[in-house]
Amino acid sequence: MAKVLILTGDAAEDLEVMYPYQRLLEEGYEAHIAAPSAKRLQFVVHDFVEGFDTYTEKPGHTWAADVAFSDVNPDEYVALVIPGGRAPEYIRGDRDVQEIARHFAEAGKPIAALCHGPLVLAAAGVLKGRESSAYPACALDVENGGGTWVDSEAHVDQNLVTGRAWPDHPAWMRAFMKVLRAAAPAT
Repeated sequence: MAKVLILTGDAAEDLEVMYPYQRLLEEGYEAHIAAPSAKRLQFVVHDFVEGFDTYTEKPGHTWAADVAFSDVNPDEYVALVIPGGRAPEYIRGDRDVQEIARHFAEAGKPIAALCHGPLVLAAAGVLKGRESSAYPACALDVENGGGTWVDSEAHVDQNLVTGRAWPDHPAWMRAFMKVLRAAAPAT
């Protein structure tokens, strides 16, 4: 069974981890969650409240990480998923995370990143000359990483599939599954 790696950590957006995780399982892929350490992670729920300038954050589900970043062998995985939430803001500085992201980009393996997830790709230096959607507040980070921000629910740039946030899940995962199936069938 083909394996897909999900890079995340505490304060990841609950839906942005769980939806692709379950969608990958549904398609017959094995999904592994990697985090700073193999521990129980605390996810969060982001939502919008009238009158607020940005999203609010509430505790979400807890979920066990399968593997620590330092123990990941990216050669074992056919694709990479980077959910959003606040986790990308701090995991992007992890050297192992940057090496993992570079491995997938350089190998041309499918990469899905959503919301704040492209922050990891920018920090790894793999957005140069690429187009990427992301949460609109992250547009500057995409551009500072050498990419061009695109306002899209499911933007495909070769092996890279990006979206703005969890409301984009259906289009984002539909586009990613098309890229993933073509590059690496589940079985």
